[in-house]
Amino acid sequence: MTSQNSQLNKIQKKYVITRMNGCIFSFLLHDQKAVEIHCDEEYADSGLGNIYIGKIKNIAKNIDAAFVEISPNVICYLQLSDMKDPVYTKKGKAPGPQAGDELLVQISREAQKSKAPALTTNLTLHGKYVLLTTGKKQIGVSSKLPRAERERLLALTSPYFSEEDKLKDTFCTAVSTPSIYDEGKNFQNRVCIPKAETLKAGTPEPASGTGMAENPASRPYGWLLRTNAGGMEEEVLLQDIRRLQNRFQLLMDHAKYRTCFSCLYAMPPSYLSRLLNLYKSEAEQIITDDKVLYEDIHAYLLENQPEDIGKLIFYKDHLLPISKLYSLEHQLSQALSEKVWLNSGGYLVIQPTEALTVIDVNTGKYEGGKKREATFLKINKEAALESARQIRLRNLSGIILIDFINMEAKESTDELLSVLDAELRRDPIRTVLVDMTKLSLVEITRQKKERTLAEAVQAGKRAAAN
Repeated sequence: MTSQNSQLNKIQKKYVITRMNGCIFSFLLHDQKAVEIHCDEEYADSGLGNIYIGKIKNIAKNIDAAFVEISPNVICYLQLSDMKDPVYTKKGKAPGPQAGDELLVQISREAQKSKAPALTTNLTLHGKYVLLTTGKKQIGVSSKLPRAERERLLALTSPYFSEEDKLKDTFCTAVSTPSIYDEGKNFQNRVCIPKAETLKAGTPEPASGTGMAENPASRPYGWLLRTNAGGMEEEVLLQDIRRLQNRFQLLMDHAKYRTCFSCLYAMPPSYLSRLLNLYKSEAEQIITDDKVLYEDIHAYLLENQPEDIGKLIFYKDHLLPISKLYSLEHQLSQALSEKVWLNSGGYLVIQPTEALTVIDVNTGKYEGGKKREATFLKINKEAALESARQIRLRNLSGIILIDFINMEAKESTDELLSVLDAELRRDPIRTVLVDMTKLSLVEITRQKKERTLAEAVQAGKRAAAN
C-alpha cells in the first residue's frame, strides 16, 4: 500500500467522485461504507435548480395547476397553491395567473418517468451556509441545530438582515456572478447578458409585491441559516450572504431585459452542486482520480466554497485504482440489489413500485433462542437502522412502507419507532415517519427531488450505449 493510500484510509468520512461505466459517480463513504451514491451522465442536464422566464400555456383549475413552457415544447407543472409573490416579466389584465403571462420559475423537481418537471415561483439560491428564498420573507435557522446555536446565529446575523442600507453597502464591495458550466469543460464567471433592448411598449409594470424591486431597500426575499452554519464565524457567513444577495440582484436586473424562455441562472452539474449541500461534518476529504474532474471541482470550490479547497485530493495510483481501493463497484451492485442481508442473519427485501416503495423485514437465518419478543425486537431495530440507510443510499422518495416483524408488546413497538425516527432525522433530505398503520406497516414519506439511484444508473447505461 502506498503512503497516499495509507493516509487516505485514516480518514473515515470521504466524498469520492470518479468515472465508472461511462458515467460520473459520487460516493459518500463513512468508515468505507457507502451512505450516498449518485450517478450522473457526462453531459446531461436535469435542469434542477435552473431559473427560466416561462410562459403559462394554460390553467387547469380542476387540479389547481398551471402548465408552463420554459423552452420550445418543454412543458412543466406548476402548482397554483404554491404561487407566492410570483415575479412577472409580462402580465395580463387579470389579477391572478392566466395563459400568456410570463414569469420567473425554477425547476424544483426533475422529470421522473412519465411525470414532467415540477416548477416553483419560490426562487431559491443556495449557499453552503445560507439559503436565499423569495417564498418566505422571514429569517430562519435550521431546526437541526441546538437551540443555543440557533439563538447565537440569529443574534450574529440579524443586524445585517434588518438594516437593509447597511446590508446594501456591505454587499457592494463583492459582486459575484452565477456559475454557468460551459459544455462540461470548464467554469466561467459569466451570466446570461441582457440583450440591448427594453421591455416592449405596453408591457405593464410588475404589481407591487410581485415584481422585480427597483429599490434594493424593498428586498423581496428571506433567509435561512442552514445546518452547516452551526459553529461558523461571522465573516464566513457574511461572505456567503454577499454572494447570494448580489447573485439575486443581478438575476433580477437581467430578467427585465431578457425574452421568454431565457435561462437566467443555470446550475452546475449535479456532481458539483451536491458539494454545496454536504454537511461539513460528513466529508473530511473530497477525492477524485480524474484530472478533468479535479480541475472542475477545484474551480467550483474556489468560487463557491473556498474554505473547502484544502479537502480536495487528487488520487493517483495506477496499481490500485480508486474503484478497487473503496470497492465502489461492489457497493454500487449491493445498492441496486433487491435483497439486503443484516448482520444478525435477517434480511430486507426492497421493492419499488410505481406508487410507493415497500421494504419487507425477514428473520432469515437468525437464531435468537427462546425469547421470541426480544429476538424480533433485535432484528427489527437492526432493520430500522439499515432501512434508513438504504432509503438515503438509493435515494428513495415519496411513500415508503416498512413491514417489520410483528411484535406483541407496545413498549417494543415504541422503542422500534423511536430508533427509526432518530435515524431518519439524520437524512439531509426531509424524511418523516408518519405512523404505524392498523396493519402494522410503518409509513414514511421522503421529499422527492432527483431520480432514484436505480433510475439514474439505467439512464446512464442508455446514454452510454448511444
